Amino acid sequence: MWKLNPRALKYLSEVSRFGSLRKVAAHLNVDVSAISRQLAQLEEELAATVVIRSGQGVVLTQIGEELVALYRQQKASEAAALSRIEALQSLKTGRVSLAVGEGFIADLISAPLQAFMTRYPGIQISVEMAGVNEATRLVKEDRVDLAVVYAPSPDAELYSHVITRQPLELIAPPQHALTRQLPLTIRQISEYPLALIDQQFGMGQLVSLVEELEHIRFEPQLRTNSVAVLKNFVLSGMGVTFMPRLTVQSEVEQGKIICIPVPHPVLTGASAHIVSHKGRELTVSSEALIAHLHDGMLFFN
Repeated sequence: MWKLNPRALKYLSEVSRFGSLRKVAAHLNVDVSAISRQLAQLEEELAATVVIRSGQGVVLTQIGEELVALYRQQKASEAAALSRIEALQSLKTGRVSLAVGEGFIADLISAPLQAFMTRYPGIQISVEMAGVNEATRLVKEDRVDLAVVYAPSPDAELYSHVITRQPLELIAPPQHALTRQLPLTIRQISEYPLALIDQQFGMGQLVSLVEELEHIRFEPQLRTNSVAVLKNFVLSGMGVTFMPRLTVQSEVEQGKIICIPVPHPVLTGASAHIVSHKGRELTVSSEALIAHLHDGMLFFN
C-alpha cells in the first residue's frame, strides 16, 4: 500500500500551477534540486511518470493530475475539519479568502463585509479583486475559498451557492438621445459613442456574445478593464456603456445616471453568483460568510 509523501504532493501541486520547477522553487524558496528529488522519489514509489519535462516547461501526466486532485481534496478536508473545530469555538477564529469582481466592491464594502467583521472579529478576511475568468481560476486552483462573479460561463468544477438574475442594462447620462428611442435595439446602441469593458469580465463576455448572435461589431471609443473608468465615461457625458443597475445604484439615486433595459435574452438573463470549487468542503467561516453576503448584499438580497 502506498503512503504518499505530502511534501512531494505539495510540490507537484505547485508545478501544476506554475508549469516550471524553477518558478516553484522561487515561490517556495527551496532548491530546484529538492523539488526534482521529491518528484523522482514519488515516481519511483509509484512506478509511474507524474511529470514530463520539456523545453517549454513541465506538464503533469494524467497520473500527476490525479495526485494533485487528491492532494487538494485532502487539504480541503483538513481545512473543513479545522473549521468544525472553529465552529465549536463559536467562530472566534478563522480565515476566508474571497475573489470579487470590481462591480461588486461598493455593494460588498458598503455594509455587508463590515457587519460580518463586526460580528466575527476573530475571522480574517482577504479580498482579491479579479475579473470573472481570473476569479473562477483562483477558485478552481483552491487559492481562494469563494468568488463573487457576474455572468460566469458554465463550469462543471464550480458550485453556485447563490444565484440572482441581474440583467446587463445600458447606462447613459440623463437626457441621452437613446432615452427617447425605447424600446432599444442593439443596432441603435451601436450608432452612439460607447465604452466597453474587457472580455476578462462577465459583462464584456456577454456583450461579445450579443455581437456574435446579432452579427454586429461594436466599435467602442473606449475599452477598459476598469468599472470605475466606465462609470466616469458615462458621468462625464462622453457616451454610454453596459452595466448591471446595482453597480451604479448610487449614481442612479442621485440622478446622475439612468439605466435603460435592453430587450435581448443574453442581457436580460444575466446573473450574479457566489461560487466555490465543486466537491471541496467549505469551512464554517466560509459558509457563514456566504449566508451573510446572501442576506446583506443588494446583488443577492
